[in-house]
Amino acid sequence: MSHSIKVAQFGLGPIGQNCLHLLAKDPRFEIVGAVDINPQFVGQSVAEVCGLAENLGGFVRASFEDLWAVHQPDAVLHTAGSRASTSFAQCRPMVERGVAVVSSCEELLFPWHRAPDETRMMDELCRRFGGRILGTGVNPGFVLDVLPVVLSTVACAVRGVQGTRVVNASLRRQPLQKKIGSGLAPEEFRRLWREGKAGHAGFQESLCLLAHALQWKMGAITENLEPVLAEREVCTEFFHVQPGQTRGLHQTVSAVSDHGCRIHLDLTMALDEESPQDRVILDSEPALEMVVPGGVSGDRATVASLVNALPRLLRTAPGVRLMTDLPLTVGES
Repeated sequence: MSHSIKVAQFGLGPIGQNCLHLLAKDPRFEIVGAVDINPQFVGQSVAEVCGLAENLGGFVRASFEDLWAVHQPDAVLHTAGSRASTSFAQCRPMVERGVAVVSSCEELLFPWHRAPDETRMMDELCRRFGGRILGTGVNPGFVLDVLPVVLSTVACAVRGVQGTRVVNASLRRQPLQKKIGSGLAPEEFRRLWREGKAGHAGFQESLCLLAHALQWKMGAITENLEPVLAEREVCTEFFHVQPGQTRGLHQTVSAVSDHGCRIHLDLTMALDEESPQDRVILDSEPALEMVVPGGVSGDRATVASLVNALPRLLRTAPGVRLMTDLPLTVGES
């Protein structure tokens, strides 16, 4: 693209604000404003709210329609939720104006899994108006889905995928530490997970994207979660966890294809977790294994994934897009 990409930010939580800081450093982008429901932010300059240089960012608006009346962005970074149906509703006014949306919503990684009707409708709207929408991040969005897909391209045959991610959540932002149940009684955390109010979102979507890319028709998906309990007192900037309370989660998801090919993904995300790493093993010819010591940095890499996807998404055809639809290269062609 010969001109800078005009970008607005939807949602000014920790990830949204960090996205703006990265956008401000990249000459490919021009920040034209932001949207947030916090009345303390609305009407203020983006620079003031997020600590940017005074000449950057425009103003914070209460809705996308308010922002569009002043600026017409080419793209929006959406960091405001985990559920596909809710995120689609928030993003509909954007795609109806031909805007490209990159979202951190975990269920948008493969929205056909939980919201097939809304996905079909949104895809039709995108194609009619020239909009695009994509869900991405680090996990889901890379470590346990896109990375195994890329690794599979050097295998003659793949019969199974095993992915393991271990995260030291003490180094992560407050909303994530809360999501993994920090400080809760184990039964309370299990109850919240059963109600869809806690735990790692998007895990089944990672499996679905993998199966889609490998062209495997999977059977029923099994997902399990168990709290990881503190054996000693654990303190972070945000939580004080006593022995016996929850300090994190161990979550798995698995399924077998109609031809016997198996996907099993395993996530441990907990405070004070030792030996973080990411590991992908392919049951393939040749056998392949990749390990990232320390693991991919969750928050910083999520921001990079969202920002780097913008120009790549704009080079794809309108529609609801998957990470496997995008060019691999980060730079512009």
